[in-house]
Amino acid sequence: MGWVPRRLFDSLNFVVFPPGDTAVKKSIAFWALSGLLAVTGCASQQQLVGQKEDLLAAAGFQIRIADSPHRLAAMRSLPPNKFVTKVVNGQPLYLYADPLVCRCVYFGNQQNWAAYRQEVLAKQLADEAQMTALMYQSEWDWGPWGWP
Repeated sequence: MGWVPRRLFDSLNFVVFPPGDTAVKKSIAFWALSGLLAVTGCASQQQLVGQKEDLLAAAGFQIRIADSPHRLAAMRSLPPNKFVTKVVNGQPLYLYADPLVCRCVYFGNQQNWAAYRQEVLAKQLADEAQMTALMYQSEWDWGPWGWP
């Protein structure tokens, strides 16, 4: 019986397993689904927004609290939890309004935006690595080690 490579995910390399081995396929699908649910399904809207805001702060975006009626009205004029780009003095300015968690607006320039995109990519890579580790953990033969 030969081994047949099958594509698991676009972002992962080829995984090799015997044809007809449904136990391995089911195990991989189970762990992939479990990881996906752990990352997204169990998180509330506030948690997801909070994670994004952590990345914004790490990228250097400035936080301005909507602490006056004028600022509150300006924040409410922006789409909630979405990026808006404005051009100020010929330079792009990125705004992110959060009426739910902090009642604030994040302001950033082109450098902050690039740093944020890098932070998002790093988080995605870390999440994929964690999911891959979980998938391969089930394939490990613990028997000789006397564990699970």
